[in-house]
Amino acid sequence: MKGSITGMNIIETKGLTKYYGKARGILDMNLTVQEGDFFGFIGPNGAGKSTAIRILLGLISPTKGSAKIMGKDILTHPKEILSETGYMPSESAFYNNMKVKDLIKLSADFRKKDCAAESNRLCERLLLDRNKKICELSLGNRKKVSIVCALQHMPRLCILDEPTNGLDPLIQREFYKILQERNKQGSTIFLSSHALSEVQKYCKHAAVIREGKLLVSDQMDHLGHTQAKRVVLRGVTELSNQLCGIKDMQTDSEGIRFLYSGNLKTLLSFLAPLPITDISITEPDLEEIFIHYYE
Repeated sequence: MKGSITGMNIIETKGLTKYYGKARGILDMNLTVQEGDFFGFIGPNGAGKSTAIRILLGLISPTKGSAKIMGKDILTHPKEILSETGYMPSESAFYNNMKVKDLIKLSADFRKKDCAAESNRLCERLLLDRNKKICELSLGNRKKVSIVCALQHMPRLCILDEPTNGLDPLIQREFYKILQERNKQGSTIFLSSHALSEVQKYCKHAAVIREGKLLVSDQMDHLGHTQAKRVVLRGVTELSNQLCGIKDMQTDSEGIRFLYSGNLKTLLSFLAPLPITDISITEPDLEEIFIHYYE
């Protein structure tokens, strides 16, 4: 059925590692993404997201380990993989003196496909002026060109690296609407991002990467089950003693807030003697979960 996750791994890595001399890229990465998924690759700048993506696309070689895309080894079948993949880099370099329409056609010609109808639809939806030269475009409009080049050939797999940087909120919403439509039609969406709200809203599964290491990969709903709770206390502005399990504590004039990953009965006993006027214990949001995994 179109848009369903089939059970086949469209991306699969085993022990994937990349060093730049002595500098770390990614370390022993074991990642699987099923075909038909809408997958988020979460991490701050420098975590290794772009390095992993470039290896998957054959743009750089791994130091060790292996990876397959659509069941094909990335080192021995790069042309077959790229023919069914759409890639949007975090930063794109274009021929500045070319017009947008000519550059988009050049991208289609490289694939030996007539993508005119689909590229026209994408340009209209993204409000992209095809008659301007690349050098006349803002960062956001350059991003739009990159989106069209990545999606116009209707790829089976879309790999998008920090795709929404520079896009205004209305275009971001339209962009994700396009991705959702493609996903329902059967395309797999794999996007890297440090915009946690986007990943939480659109992705079905996600992986968290830190300093080149994959920390966790799971369904979005399951990623929130860290056993950590967000605690907000009113009426107190300091805790004279610390309790094991309290993290990321912040204080202001109204009270104290923190994440707590220990036993709730222990927490309540610890707080009982304090002059608290109000207490709130809730599930953390994705950004707090992200901090929890990183700590």
